[in-house]
Amino acid sequence: MAATRTRRPSKDGLTDEQSAVTSLAALAQGMRLRIFRALVGAGPQGLRPGALAATLDVPGSTLSFHLKELMHAGMVSQERDGRNLIYRPSLEQMNALLLYLTAHCCRATDGATCAVASPPGCTVC
Repeated sequence: MAATRTRRPSKDGLTDEQSAVTSLAALAQGMRLRIFRALVGAGPQGLRPGALAATLDVPGSTLSFHLKELMHAGMVSQERDGRNLIYRPSLEQMNALLLYLTAHCCRATDGATCAVASPPGCTVC
């Protein structure tokens, strides 16, 4: 079982600006956002395309197109398990993107603390 290569955050945990733009552009389309959210909901175990298509009520060809875009952005990985494909969210890339977006939070407020919200009930990521 070999996973496809995904864009990884740098060693300090931050993604670069171009990676952030690519990730955000991929998620800026409604169907891709729904696909990514469904995969995040499934967690690290991921989903097979049939289950994902059924969950979102989307044709397989449409799903395939959008998964390819999410994989190109590094937001989703694909793994072959025998004759099946499993798609997983790149939680590492998602967290790096969130870290990148909040890295400069409240720097202009003279030391006041920010209330950066974390996802409720997310214990895996």
